[in-house]
Amino acid sequence: MTATIAAGPAVGPAAAARRVSVTRGYRFELVKLVSQWRIRLLVLACWIAPALFVAAVSRQSTLPVDTLFGRWMHATGWAGPLVMLGFAGTWALPLLTSLVAGDVFASEDRLGTWRHLLVAVRSPRRIFAAKALGSLTVILLLVAGLVCSSAVGGVVAVGDQPLVGLDGHLLTPGDAAGKVLLAWACALAPTLALAGIGLLGSVLLGRSPMGLLLPALVALGMQVAQMMPLPVAVRLALPGYAFISWNGLFTGPAQLGPLLIGIVGSLVWAVTATALAYVLFLRRDFTDLSYEGSARRAVTAGVLPLIGLMAAGVAVVAAATGATGSGIEQDKVQRSLATEFAHLYRMQTEQLNRPAVTEAQLKSTATCTKGSVRVAAEGPGNDWRCVVSWHLPGVEAAGTAIYQLDVTADGRFVADGDGPKEVNGYFLVRTPAGDAPNPLWQFDGNVELLPTPKG
Repeated sequence: MTATIAAGPAVGPAAAARRVSVTRGYRFELVKLVSQWRIRLLVLACWIAPALFVAAVSRQSTLPVDTLFGRWMHATGWAGPLVMLGFAGTWALPLLTSLVAGDVFASEDRLGTWRHLLVAVRSPRRIFAAKALGSLTVILLLVAGLVCSSAVGGVVAVGDQPLVGLDGHLLTPGDAAGKVLLAWACALAPTLALAGIGLLGSVLLGRSPMGLLLPALVALGMQVAQMMPLPVAVRLALPGYAFISWNGLFTGPAQLGPLLIGIVGSLVWAVTATALAYVLFLRRDFTDLSYEGSARRAVTAGVLPLIGLMAAGVAVVAAATGATGSGIEQDKVQRSLATEFAHLYRMQTEQLNRPAVTEAQLKSTATCTKGSVRVAAEGPGNDWRCVVSWHLPGVEAAGTAIYQLDVTADGRFVADGDGPKEVNGYFLVRTPAGDAPNPLWQFDGNVELLPTPKG
């Protein structure tokens, strides 16, 4: 029956008039999506809630310092959108793609309207294209709301101030705004990958609720994998890595290698999952009104191809980058910490109205150990201990400061000052935005996981 409707020749002008274009079908699917109360609530929430959240948190005395850029929400309005991006990549975007792309085909199964839609459109190909484009449009609308709302909330609540990057250098408000938008744009790639997985689950599993939950479950699995000490090649090949690697934009020079790998890998996953969904949709028997998906087909046509794609991605990344192990090595940690310390020391000097000094004059270096001198200093952990040394012009003796580092598997580290208290202890300094903690007390940094040139 489906084949007859889909492939039957159009005879005469009356049949030609009944032909529905992709554009018309897209408008119909888009109207059908936005008419649902669930989608309307999501749109309102994405365009209003982030501004209220960022503004409220920015006014509190306690900040989400465990989130990247959370400790700077008092200092600049551009930290808020980045905090929201970290939350969105973990929870919001996977749930949004589940509710939109994961339900776009399954809803027809629940309502039993496939035969009516096929008679009206007369082409499964155009139906698939219209539904995929409609869900993509709604997802982009939701993401745009998250970006605009969080940015407006942060700038209105705190102001358009410079942002401190992950290597300690200051980004001008204009540069910060551009990189915030670019970071959100990079996060679209893994969002599209999850949307493609949602389309595949919606086609494969029919009215089963597992199709609706598939993008969220895949995202949860990727988050768990990112917390594990996996080899760096496996970590970079995961389709959700671009939810993390955008932090490379906020270092100087920018760490673009992991970000580009994450984006390309996510787009490959998006195209592959969507193509699988398209092929399976064209082969489906729409005469079965009680269709609830096939577990066997879900494994053979959905899970196994994606596992093969994952294995191929790991092999390509490993061969192209030469990355081995965790990617967190002693030299990388020492260089990152020394560079960031020099930038933040200069900032502290200006805030305390001391004689100006440059990073070149400081010649800062760091010596780090992990756990014990008998243990190789590599890999993630909260037992990194570093001693930073620097020189001031006209002073013979070198200054030293001790830091305890907590380095996570994705390369992010939190440095906690451990003396001397006059350098990296807790005290307040005067800034244009008001009193703020000593910038050398606690700060976030980033270690690039790919091999980097020494020196």
